[in-house]
Amino acid sequence: MTNEQIEKFLVQDKVAENVVSINFKTRNSIRGIFINAADFNELKSKNFWRIVREANIDNWKKTKDLDLARIFNGSEITKLSVV
Repeated sequence: MTNEQIEKFLVQDKVAENVVSINFKTRNSIRGIFINAADFNELKSKNFWRIVREANIDNWKKTKDLDLARIFNGSEITKLSVV
């Protein structure tokens, strides 16, 4: 997916801090939330997205520790859906 498609999904479906199912071309699908950190606009311009997996969401909400997030390439994402 392009960064415009992903951004449109995030804005249109108002998924800020809501769990999203994310399917990839070459890896297993995951569930998680997209993180709007200080480098969000820079990453978005390069079609990279910081995502916290579902298992780490509670810890992330308490600590806001970016080490709990991973950066994924948007071009590897094939489908996004609200859980």
